[in-house]
Amino acid sequence: MLLPESIQSLINALERLPGIGPKSASRLAFYLLRATDDVADDLALALANLKKNTAFCEECFNITEAGRERCEICESTRRDGSVICVVEEALDVLALERTGGFQGKYHVLQGVLSPIEGIGPDDLKIKQLIARVARGGVQEVILATNPSMEGDATALYLRQQLEPLGVRVTRLARGLPMGGDLEYADQNTLLRALSGRQEMS
Repeated sequence: MLLPESIQSLINALERLPGIGPKSASRLAFYLLRATDDVADDLALALANLKKNTAFCEECFNITEAGRERCEICESTRRDGSVICVVEEALDVLALERTGGFQGKYHVLQGVLSPIEGIGPDDLKIKQLIARVARGGVQEVILATNPSMEGDATALYLRQQLEPLGVRVTRLARGLPMGGDLEYADQNTLLRALSGRQEMS
């Protein structure tokens, strides 16, 4: 079936989003076609404002409002600037903030090292992290990259770059999830859980 160009172009645009395949893109496009005008108008306005009204923090590279040099976390005097948690993406900041357990500051790399995809150290916000730590006042850098090959390689590279600066470099603990069963855990997860075991208190 041939579709009008406007519908096909929307489907094509939606397919470019992560996790959206041809069927999902078609469903979304036809939903928007049938929806009231205000649904489509609200979506169009939100998409237009997304790029126009957001920017990256000049210190940590997290997302912030356009026109601001620094994000709310970097500007906060209640946050501990001596501890920096390094994450891959801004979504990771949201995940950590939801826990309410971290009161330091962040540094968003905006990706991970991936030689296969041609992403090297110069493509990430690594130089900015090193310069930030070198200015002084930072006592600990927590490497919170994802437990993947790329995340581990990035963490190893960062540790090598940070150690000469005399800062404590730590990595998020990894192991078994709450409510998980040993029989369903993969070998690597079990090995990491064993090596990262702690005293019971």
